Amino acid sequence: MITGDIRSKSRQEILDEIKACKRELLNISFQWQEGETRSPARKKDIRRDIARMKTVLREMDFGINKHLSAKE
Repeated sequence: MITGDIRSKSRQEILDEIKACKRELLNISFQWQEGETRSPARKKDIRRDIARMKTVLREMDFGINKHLSAKE
């Protein structure tokens, strides 16, 4: 996920996306334990996406990017 795409979303959309990514990460963890998948890169990508979304949320909270706060 590109940061510009995240910044174009509203706060609630970002929170919903974080929740969906966490759910997907949990599913991948279960698949990993069952031996169905062996792709550590996908887990890494999801964790990075979650971190990007949380960073954008913090920017909104602190008002670092003024145009982001106006979308709430």
